[in-house]
Amino acid sequence: MRISASAVSFNVRDVAASSRFLQEWFGFREEMAADGFASLSREDVGHNVVFLRQGLGTLPEDQRDVHAAGVILAFVVDDLEGELARLEQGGVSITMPLTVEEWGERAFQVRDPNGVIVQLVDWNGAAGS
Repeated sequence: MRISASAVSFNVRDVAASSRFLQEWFGFREEMAADGFASLSREDVGHNVVFLRQGLGTLPEDQRDVHAAGVILAFVVDDLEGELARLEQGGVSITMPLTVEEWGERAFQVRDPNGVIVQLVDWNGAAGS
Protein backbone atom coordinates (compact mmCIF):
# COMPACT_ATOMS: atom_id res chain seq x y z
CA MET A 1 0.00 0.00 0.00
CA ARG A 2 1.10 3.53 -0.76
CA ILE A 3 -0.57 6.40 1.12
CA SER A 4 -0.21 9.66 -0.74
CA ALA A 5 -1.94 11.98 1.73
CA SER A 6 -3.95 11.96 4.93
CA ALA A 7 -6.67 14.02 6.55
CA VAL A 8 -8.62 14.15 9.76
CA SER A 9 -12.29 15.03 9.37
CA PHE A 10 -14.72 16.58 11.86
CA ASN A 11 -18.50 16.88 11.60
CA VAL A 12 -19.56 20.32 12.88
CA ARG A 13 -22.60 22.59 12.71
CA ASP A 14 -20.81 25.62 11.26
CA VAL A 15 -18.04 24.68 8.83
CA ALA A 16 -17.08 28.30 8.10
CA ALA A 17 -16.59 29.09 11.81
CA SER A 18 -14.22 26.17 12.36
CA SER A 19 -12.37 26.98 9.15
CA ARG A 20 -11.89 30.63 10.16
CA PHE A 21 -10.66 29.58 13.62
CA LEU A 22 -7.87 27.39 12.21
CA GLN A 23 -6.95 30.06 9.68
CA GLU A 24 -6.87 32.94 12.17
CA TRP A 25 -5.22 31.26 15.14
CA PHE A 26 -3.17 28.41 13.65
CA GLY A 27 -2.13 29.64 10.21
CA PHE A 28 -4.01 27.11 8.10
CA ARG A 29 -5.21 27.96 4.61
CA GLU A 30 -8.36 26.73 2.97
CA GLU A 31 -7.45 24.51 0.02
CA MET A 32 -10.97 23.52 -1.01
CA ALA A 33 -14.42 24.59 0.12
CA ALA A 34 -18.01 24.05 -0.93
CA ASP A 35 -21.38 24.13 0.75
CA GLY A 36 -20.92 22.04 3.91
CA PHE A 37 -17.24 21.27 3.35
CA ALA A 38 -13.81 22.81 3.90
CA SER A 39 -10.35 21.28 3.66
CA LEU A 40 -7.46 23.17 5.29
CA SER A 41 -3.72 22.66 5.24
CA ARG A 42 -0.35 24.02 6.28
CA GLU A 43 2.93 23.23 4.57
CA ASP A 44 4.45 22.00 7.84
CA VAL A 45 1.58 19.70 8.89
CA GLY A 46 1.47 16.18 7.49
CA HIS A 47 -2.30 16.03 7.03
CA ASN A 48 -5.26 18.16 6.07
CA VAL A 49 -8.02 19.12 8.48
CA VAL A 50 -11.48 18.72 6.98
CA PHE A 51 -14.75 20.08 8.34
CA LEU A 52 -18.05 18.61 7.20
CA ARG A 53 -21.44 20.04 8.07
CA GLN A 54 -23.52 17.77 10.28
CA GLY A 55 -26.41 16.32 8.33
CA LEU A 56 -24.53 16.45 5.02
CA GLY A 57 -26.31 14.07 2.63
CA THR A 58 -23.08 12.72 1.15
CA LEU A 59 -22.14 11.16 4.50
CA PRO A 60 -23.36 7.66 5.35
CA GLU A 61 -26.62 7.88 7.25
CA ASP A 62 -25.13 6.59 10.52
CA GLN A 63 -22.49 9.38 10.45
CA ARG A 64 -24.50 12.39 9.28
CA ASP A 65 -25.58 13.76 12.62
CA VAL A 66 -22.61 12.70 14.75
CA HIS A 67 -20.66 15.68 16.16
CA ALA A 68 -16.88 15.64 16.49
CA ALA A 69 -17.06 14.96 20.22
CA GLY A 70 -14.33 13.22 22.17
CA VAL A 71 -11.67 13.82 19.51
CA ILE A 72 -8.60 15.97 20.09
CA LEU A 73 -6.79 17.71 17.22
CA ALA A 74 -3.23 17.93 18.57
CA PHE A 75 -0.37 20.01 17.19
CA VAL A 76 3.19 19.58 18.46
CA VAL A 77 4.82 23.02 18.70
CA ASP A 78 8.31 24.33 19.47
CA ASP A 79 7.34 27.17 21.81
CA LEU A 80 4.43 26.01 23.94
CA GLU A 81 4.57 28.93 26.38
CA GLY A 82 4.82 31.42 23.51
CA GLU A 83 1.75 29.91 21.81
CA LEU A 84 -0.16 29.95 25.09
CA ALA A 85 0.65 33.64 25.59
CA ARG A 86 -0.25 34.48 21.97
CA LEU A 87 -3.64 32.81 22.20
CA GLU A 88 -4.42 34.30 25.62
CA GLN A 89 -3.46 37.78 24.41
CA GLY A 90 -5.71 37.25 21.39
CA GLY A 91 -8.67 36.46 23.63
CA VAL A 92 -8.89 32.74 22.85
CA SER A 93 -10.32 30.90 25.85
CA ILE A 94 -7.93 28.31 27.26
CA THR A 95 -10.16 25.34 28.15
CA MET A 96 -7.41 23.20 29.71
CA PRO A 97 -4.53 25.03 31.38
CA LEU A 98 -0.92 24.12 30.70
CA THR A 99 -0.52 20.65 32.17
CA VAL A 100 2.61 18.57 32.68
CA GLU A 101 2.28 14.79 32.65
CA GLU A 102 4.67 12.45 34.46
CA TRP A 103 5.91 11.06 31.13
CA GLY A 104 7.05 14.51 30.01
CA GLU A 105 4.16 15.68 27.85
CA ARG A 106 3.17 19.30 28.33
CA ALA A 107 -0.07 20.53 26.80
CA PHE A 108 -2.94 22.99 26.91
CA GLN A 109 -6.24 23.07 25.04
CA VAL A 110 -8.62 25.48 23.36
CA ARG A 111 -11.93 24.83 21.59
CA ASP A 112 -13.07 26.16 18.26
CA PRO A 113 -16.54 27.74 17.86
CA ASN A 114 -18.04 24.26 17.26
CA GLY A 115 -16.41 22.73 20.33
CA VAL A 116 -13.62 20.92 18.48
CA ILE A 117 -10.73 20.51 20.92
CA VAL A 118 -7.37 21.81 19.69
CA GLN A 119 -4.44 20.81 21.88
CA LEU A 120 -0.98 22.29 21.62
CA VAL A 121 1.69 20.01 23.00
CA ASP A 122 5.38 19.39 23.34
CA TRP A 123 6.92 16.07 24.26
CA ASN A 124 10.06 16.50 26.28
CA GLY A 125 10.37 12.79 27.06
CA ALA A 126 9.80 10.93 30.28
CA ALA A 127 10.76 12.66 33.50
CA GLY A 128 14.17 11.59 34.69
CA SER A 129 15.38 10.32 31.30
